[in-house]
Amino acid sequence: MSLYQDYLKEIDTRKEQGLHPKPIEDGALLEEIVAQIKDQGNEHREASLKFFIYNTLPGTTSAAGVKAKFLKEIILGQADVAEISSSFAFELLSHMKGGPSVEVLLDLALGDDQAIASDAADVLKTQVFLYEADTDRLKEAFASGNAIAKDLIESYSKAEFFTRLPEIDEEIKVVTYIAAEGDISTDLLSPGNQAHSRADRELHGKCMISERAQEEIQALKLQHPDKQVMLIAEKGTMGVGSSRMSGVNNVALWTGKQASPYVPFVNFAPIVAGTNGISPIFLTTVGVTGGIGIDLKNWVKKLDSDGNPILNNDGNPVLEQKYSVETGTVLTINSKKKKLYNEGGDEELVDVAASFNPQKLEFMKAGGSYAIVFGKKLQSFACETLGVELKSAFAPSKEVSHEGQGLTAVEKIFNRNAVGVTPGKVLHAGSDVRVKVNIVGSQDTTGLMTSQELEAMAATVLSPTVDGAYQSGCHTASVWDLKAQANTPKLMAFMHKFGLITARDPKGVYHSMTDVIHKVLNDITVDDWAIIIGGDSHTRMSKGVAFGADSGTVALALATGEATMPIPESVKVTFKGQMADHMDFRDVVHATQAQMLKQFGDNVFQGRIIEVHIGTLLADQAFTFTDWTAEMKAKASICISEDATLIESLQIAKSRIQVMIDKGMDNEVQMLQGLVDIADKRIAEIKSGEKPALTPDANAEYFAEVVVDLDEINEPMIADPDVNNADVSKRYTHDTIRPISYYGAEKKVDLGFVGSCMVHKGDVKIVAQMLRNLEKEKGSVDFKAPLVLAAPTYNIIDELKDEGDWEVLQKYSGFEFDDTAPKNTARTDYENILYLERPGCNLCMGNQEKAAKGDTVLATSTRLFKGRVVEDSGDKKGESLLASTPVVVLSAILGRTPTVDEYKTAVEGIDLTKFAPPLQKPLDAKSVHF
Repeated sequence: MSLYQDYLKEIDTRKEQGLHPKPIEDGALLEEIVAQIKDQGNEHREASLKFFIYNTLPGTTSAAGVKAKFLKEIILGQADVAEISSSFAFELLSHMKGGPSVEVLLDLALGDDQAIASDAADVLKTQVFLYEADTDRLKEAFASGNAIAKDLIESYSKAEFFTRLPEIDEEIKVVTYIAAEGDISTDLLSPGNQAHSRADRELHGKCMISERAQEEIQALKLQHPDKQVMLIAEKGTMGVGSSRMSGVNNVALWTGKQASPYVPFVNFAPIVAGTNGISPIFLTTVGVTGGIGIDLKNWVKKLDSDGNPILNNDGNPVLEQKYSVETGTVLTINSKKKKLYNEGGDEELVDVAASFNPQKLEFMKAGGSYAIVFGKKLQSFACETLGVELKSAFAPSKEVSHEGQGLTAVEKIFNRNAVGVTPGKVLHAGSDVRVKVNIVGSQDTTGLMTSQELEAMAATVLSPTVDGAYQSGCHTASVWDLKAQANTPKLMAFMHKFGLITARDPKGVYHSMTDVIHKVLNDITVDDWAIIIGGDSHTRMSKGVAFGADSGTVALALATGEATMPIPESVKVTFKGQMADHMDFRDVVHATQAQMLKQFGDNVFQGRIIEVHIGTLLADQAFTFTDWTAEMKAKASICISEDATLIESLQIAKSRIQVMIDKGMDNEVQMLQGLVDIADKRIAEIKSGEKPALTPDANAEYFAEVVVDLDEINEPMIADPDVNNADVSKRYTHDTIRPISYYGAEKKVDLGFVGSCMVHKGDVKIVAQMLRNLEKEKGSVDFKAPLVLAAPTYNIIDELKDEGDWEVLQKYSGFEFDDTAPKNTARTDYENILYLERPGCNLCMGNQEKAAKGDTVLATSTRLFKGRVVEDSGDKKGESLLASTPVVVLSAILGRTPTVDEYKTAVEGIDLTKFAPPLQKPLDAKSVHF
């Protein structure tokens, strides 16, 4: 059967699902379609024309190459297609975004036929996705005196590809749709359990919120054809938890505008809003698509006569409504005045200036941030080639500098990595700049989208300025099902060819790795002055500063080695007192959130950098804190380490990178060896005193300072989703932190989970030691609830085997992963045993393995969102409560939360993760973990 016949068969299958034909990316299929177009009598000719014109993916897909080649033949008169004139062929090329289309346009523009060359040049003047191979051709032709090349470069030097675009509308009419009350997780917009379909935009769009919500949005669009639907988080923040490009894609699909009539299911310019604004990393993704994110401030704290917040019985501020945004409300956004008005435009509701700063306005005008990044590079190239002064058509980088003010740690990193700023100018928070990106991570449930974005922007090779880049396989590690088998090898082959270190070798030379990406990135970050971008909100390293990002920003970082972002404000976190012997560092993490809220009332971490003075903790253990900052709604986190601690962390990182090298994972440019060299250089700088570990200046300015009192932490703490809170907006946040005594040893636990990026080697050793202790005391260990354990990396398992801990775990396990025969179906029923799962995200991701519906899960993971780890049953809400490893293990053994005394007895003599504030005599930070 031909590829075309296979395609028709797939179309019939999709039709049964209510789906349109899948966009074509395969060049071989399009070759058949082109042959049928050329055959005037072919029965499939009419359908083939529609597929060719309207259903072929642009960029660097193999199909795009075939399409560009055929359009070139039509323009040159080598092929005659009545339905596609020469001018229409040029129009189609103009929508193909670079790669083969730009190559064809350059062929035509630099060819001998002057009429065709002029038409091709007109199209090229609108294009921005040109790479070195393209600009080198132009430069060479210009040097040879080619008039068209000169005309093109002059156009680029004026950035006419941008300046000639229409301005955004001054008045934007919207009709509101409340998606949910309270914080809206990106899981609502793009559920983790549907991650496999993210690259199929139409199919994935069907999972947004609910079918009912989709129908209601469609009804609003029919009722208000001249308005755009604005999706709202009422009494909450929109897009918490992750950047989730697929979430923004879904919102754009249902409420945005079609980017091109010739490219299906790629929409842009969504409008989203929240009472408390938009989560920082999600807002970045909105900018990628040229969308608008609005902080509504439509509910405010009710104040008493003295101006103090009035509290309810739970101690929470009482809110009162300033104005209504109930579903169906028509509002007016004025992009010039930067205000939100009522429908008539005569009553100002809120100032939205932050939504329309110069950079965001450019993204909106250009249809997304990619075009701006590439446009700036193209204009710079043109001015340099012509030897003329660059008069940027774009808003200048916002450079905020306060004379005499010191720098925070993040400000120092941004100043070190800033690109294209005023030489010698010191930048402070509020500046908006381009920065060099040192480390980039792509994870597997967003990786296929990242590869699509790379194809769309016509990128073919990793930027040589990137020090390290890694493609993981951890988010789909639990189950090697048909979806994983179809997607993972394809993704790894693409990224391997692009230049990344890949978890799975397409050639099968080394054993496939499923190590949690954040752990790998934490190891390959070997400079505390580095900037890291990763396709996951938990890209939070304990060295350097890391930002979780959408798949598009990751693609941009891979292709250009740069990112554009503001320098955030910082909140300084320090510690005092002494950590009790029976406490685990995870409880310090929980206490930081609780004490911060107690000290300030509001979440001062939201949208800011947490500068944590952690000093004596090695990178693996410090990562527990930085990882958690994603749930604190922080933009990122920076660890301030002492010199000796940082050196030891870098030595550990070196040894782990060497393991990767020894396994055969290095690539042709020896990227991994390069990272070892960077680590050696950094260690030498610290030891010599030339460049000590990163610290802020003494006179740095902070938005706030939080002091965590370790003396107040006297019992383990749990982050509770509080699923039955009468105030819906208070459910599923990470702000409800409770001591275990709150539960009175009566909270039933149906399943325990130790795993995800929140645990390190020491956590797994704690599990083994608790089993030893209980066996010694009682002769055996019986679980009253299942305990799932997923180590973060294979390295950890290897080390545990050498140290005798894995043997203890094996003794009590009823299941142990086997890479030679991985699970091909997700587990639906659990026995009261220990499960030793493959390294990876497992239950925390929720896209493959899940707890039984309605279960109460106690986990070390970071996700307590509704439906993530566990879904609701018909009669009970699923709960994912988060706690330290010893609490989770003991609760699984008891089948309930423990008393404080039971907990103290269980951990007696166990070397938990210790921590002492810097400048005090440190405890043994290493414990037994290394």
